[in-house]
Amino acid sequence: MIVSWLGWMAVAVAGTAQGVDGQSVSVASPQRVVTLGGTLTEIVYALGAEDRLAGVDASSVFPASARQLPQVGYYRQVGAEGILSLAPDLVIASEEAGPPAALALLEQAGVPVLRLSSEPSAGAAVARIEAVGAVLERSSQATAAAAALRRALAEVEPLDPSPTVAFVFGRGAGSLVVAGTGTAAEAMIRLGGGTPAITGYEGYKPLTPEALVVAAPEVIVSTTRVVEGLGGLDGLAALPAVAATPAAAQGRLVVLEDLLFLGFGPRLGAGAKALNEALAAP
Repeated sequence: MIVSWLGWMAVAVAGTAQGVDGQSVSVASPQRVVTLGGTLTEIVYALGAEDRLAGVDASSVFPASARQLPQVGYYRQVGAEGILSLAPDLVIASEEAGPPAALALLEQAGVPVLRLSSEPSAGAAVARIEAVGAVLERSSQATAAAAALRRALAEVEPLDPSPTVAFVFGRGAGSLVVAGTGTAAEAMIRLGGGTPAITGYEGYKPLTPEALVVAAPEVIVSTTRVVEGLGGLDGLAALPAVAATPAAAQGRLVVLEDLLFLGFGPRLGAGAKALNEALAAP
């Protein structure tokens, strides 16, 4: 069975999957897997194959037990030596993982590297789940996880009117950014029934009063780790850029767990539903 979305394929043949580079990766019953990307780690857990994990990257924060596994650094800045020291027989990596030279060294050392799309969409989330299920020989579990995702998405209620939503992210008050178009945050806001408040730029820009005052979001969403770094919701609400918004005035500040909101993995449907319920609340 071949599943295709947005030009990307996952070939669901036991032990075999095709990644973004068009190369087919086939590994017979991999037992020592390193994942580079928190979403991919979460998928392995969702498929009941966590006993195969030899190591993960620093973004692998869910479930909590993943944090106890050997870490190889942040997935965008890994070193080949640290990964090779774990003797993996397969590396499953986000297409954003790198640097490319490090991944090339892994392949030169004979370690298969399956690179998977990071596209923030429901179709790509299902494709990632099925690709990991195929290469780990957990296709039936992947089918069940994908079905659960679709069911949860089907429970998201249309909102009329649809509130305007802005997403604030980062590490500490001095490094916060606001999401624009073409981001996972924008995609999740739409899936949850909201309307992105910021459409004037792509990617992320620093959080400033100017960035939010004009947009005047009715709801502001952030993540657990961001809010914890600010000392709680009061810390988020007290930021000058946030305090000047209708969202702060109405107390409509929503906090969701990081990978639940941004991961686009097996909990995508649950995340969209949680956001939808928060947006529907008065």
